[in-house]
Amino acid sequence: MKTPLLEIEDLHARVCDKEIIKGFNLTINEGEIHALMGPNGAGKSTLSNILCGKDGYEVTSGSVRFKGKNLLSMSPEERAREGVFLTMQYPVEIPGVPTATFLKHSVNAIRKHHNLPELDTMEFIKMVREEGRKLGVDADMIKRPLNVGFSGGEKKRLEILQMSILKPAFAILDEADSGLDIDALKTVSEGVNALRDGSRSMLVITHYQRLLNYVIPDFVHVYADGKIVRSGDKTLALELEEKGYAQFVKEK
Repeated sequence: MKTPLLEIEDLHARVCDKEIIKGFNLTINEGEIHALMGPNGAGKSTLSNILCGKDGYEVTSGSVRFKGKNLLSMSPEERAREGVFLTMQYPVEIPGVPTATFLKHSVNAIRKHHNLPELDTMEFIKMVREEGRKLGVDADMIKRPLNVGFSGGEKKRLEILQMSILKPAFAILDEADSGLDIDALKTVSEGVNALRDGSRSMLVITHYQRLLNYVIPDFVHVYADGKIVRSGDKTLALELEEKGYAQFVKEK
């Protein structure tokens, strides 16, 4: 019997008094990969921001449970420590904060939450070098300020490196293929696939089918007008690539 990890029931939410999410329902079990596809402006990133606790979004009704707990009552930091992770479409640059320092504090905060001993500097460096080698993230890159001056591909590889060392129970990949050339896309996809272990779950948010050539989902959902309007297997993504989203988008 499958164990639900994330349960979203009749979620409604608005931004600046405009309703964006209108009765969203989705259950993701442990180990499952779900793809959420939809046109620009459908509210896919709004959903990911709400799940991670970003300010500025008002949930008006519905519930979200993560590992059986009320996710909406948790702060963003609590959600991260519990195992929710977001790769952002546009990673933020943080001048003055070395990437290595950011990663070490993040890893040890989660280890402390799970009553595990914190890593010392040498243990941390060894782990990051091993994981970084797999993703084409060299040692010099993590010495630089976080994301400052990084190319689009470097930022995305760094986010997958974060995911590989934090090992979240649930990862949201928001437009992980945005701005990547084919080589960078393959590298990022290989990093994502390396984390598929039968228990970790992912929600892959994307406009296009090309990412799903490399990260094969168990389920594909079409998101339009604030809710899921159709679900299927990976062949649904191919249908969308061929026919587009027009059939699901209401005329205004």
